[in-house]
Amino acid sequence: LLIVTSDRISAFDVVMAEGIPAKGIVLTQISRFWFEQTRDIVPNHFVTDRVEAFPDPFRRHPEILRGRAMLVKKAQPLPVECIVRGYLAGSGWKEYRRSGTLHKTPLPAGLQESSRLPEPVFTPSTKAEEGHDENISFEEMQQIIDPALAERIREISLRIYRRGVEIAEQRGIIIADTKFEFGLVGEQLLLIDEALTPDSSRFWPREQYQPGRSQPSYDKQYLRDYLETLDWDKTPPPPPLPPEVVENTSRKYQEILQILTGKTVEQILGEG
Repeated sequence: LLIVTSDRISAFDVVMAEGIPAKGIVLTQISRFWFEQTRDIVPNHFVTDRVEAFPDPFRRHPEILRGRAMLVKKAQPLPVECIVRGYLAGSGWKEYRRSGTLHKTPLPAGLQESSRLPEPVFTPSTKAEEGHDENISFEEMQQIIDPALAERIREISLRIYRRGVEIAEQRGIIIADTKFEFGLVGEQLLLIDEALTPDSSRFWPREQYQPGRSQPSYDKQYLRDYLETLDWDKTPPPPPLPPEVVENTSRKYQEILQILTGKTVEQILGEG
């Protein structure tokens, strides 16, 4: 299977009309980095991102595919999103403010927006073909997939998150939360799709971290925050994005690529 990541971006489950320059390359290369860093915890679907190793006719189009495509093992995706939260942000913060819970589990009183949680929490959801994913309890997840497999996935998700936190911490980045997807090739469980990218995670600069507010971030949050200032009902069609919002989003994506992997988009394309 060949996965090609475009520069398109979505927010609130709506795809924007404008693309974000280099975004597809950033997501592909960050995923590749984390697949390498976590393969001792769980195998993944990555085979190669070298265009020369792709099957014909794909290798004839290096100018389109270089940096943004990967050949992967084709897996049967499991119908759940595996979310791990280490901090109280986004929908988790909204739920806590409303009911003092996270994923229907009570939390200590007095936590603030962006507070670090006592322990990372596994909060699965359904994978909706259309519309919004629905949060589910771990027990509900065990009714959707094999209970023992659900236990294994929960443990692996928490281990990958902790590994990511440890590596990102050395680079001055907090991973507030993230989302994983898994699939099966026969009986073998694989980490699939993307891993710890700005589309699936919240990345905060540690030196600017301050509980009690929304954090500066290297991810989609900048775009979400801009859209929240508009009179838009979060249904299609999306509002047009000003050039500076597109440029700033692209810059944030490229910055986190360099912070995590030590490489720029230009270096990655040059290596090819």
